[in-house]
Amino acid sequence: MDADDPTPTLVIVDGANVVGSVPDGWWRDRRGAAERLRDRLAADGVPGRTGPVEIVLVVEGAARGVAPVPGVRVESAPGSGDDHMVALVAAARGRAVLVVTADRELRRRVTDLGAEVAGPRTVRPA
Repeated sequence: MDADDPTPTLVIVDGANVVGSVPDGWWRDRRGAAERLRDRLAADGVPGRTGPVEIVLVVEGAARGVAPVPGVRVESAPGSGDDHMVALVAAARGRAVLVVTADRELRRRVTDLGAEVAGPRTVRPA
């Protein structure tokens, strides 16, 4: 992306993967864990990133239905969260995109479409 381009970087966060990266009991309340991640993203953004970002948290399964908050759009994947994230990247052609996940296959799929990838620690310190 051109440094003078005002279009914010699209940051797509793999909610299930990021929440699951820290064994803090998230499995007892998947929706609550997704809401805590959403709130952290709204408060902290993406540490280390300069310039404007548009954050999209993708949730699936028991976390579907988490409401958006200012600064974080939440999308409930109708099926596979990975497929939904790939579709979001494909729809963002020509725009800088960062996908936050540790999922190897998802990382391969989105980098094939031109996205940058980063691990869960980017938005959730261990």
